[in-house]
Amino acid sequence: MRVLILGATGAAGVLLIQEALAASHTVLIYARSPEKLPEQTRSHPRVTVHKGELNDREALLSAMKEVDAVLSALGPSVSRGPLHPKGTPLARAYSLIIELMRIQGVRRLLALGTASITDPNDKFSLRMSVLVTGVATLAHTAYEDVVAIGKTIRTQGNDLDWTIVRVPLLSGSDDKNFVAGYVGDGKTGTCLARAGFASFVVQELEKNEWVKKAPLITLP
Repeated sequence: MRVLILGATGAAGVLLIQEALAASHTVLIYARSPEKLPEQTRSHPRVTVHKGELNDREALLSAMKEVDAVLSALGPSVSRGPLHPKGTPLARAYSLIIELMRIQGVRRLLALGTASITDPNDKFSLRMSVLVTGVATLAHTAYEDVVAIGKTIRTQGNDLDWTIVRVPLLSGSDDKNFVAGYVGDGKTGTCLARAGFASFVVQELEKNEWVKKAPLITLP
């Protein structure tokens, strides 16, 4: 497949690129600062890099041409969590992304989310409730943006084949193991390696088991 990867210069995005290439997909990258990408990524024969901002309609539309799916690792910066801009900029970016996907005939969207995005299938989990409450308190603008991302994808992208890949606390481990479920279901936890996120996204791209769903992905 030809996949467009957003959020590619972040830690999760870099791993997502590697996982997609390992699965023999052709990768198009849209990034504000592509120079942050590893040289081996930029020079890979199955990688094409487009430079642009998330609000640059024409540049993003061009990058999305003849793409089979959009894989997004966009999310608030952990280091800047409390300083995340007001006004839900990422959710507004998704609104444009969805509009342009529709114009270009791209139906598949796999997007990074967190447990702050609730789902009707979730059950109560004290540990997860504490984590989400902590984020909502200490990084409220980031929390609001993530929640708005979920709402934007579910409402504006209702005719797309979307999957919101909700993650808990992320680590830099190279552990690709994961389990997919919902909060409080007895099998999901509160931790996941970024490598596990990348692995799930590429597998789901091929299997389409969670279309129009928002699974929680954690370590088993």
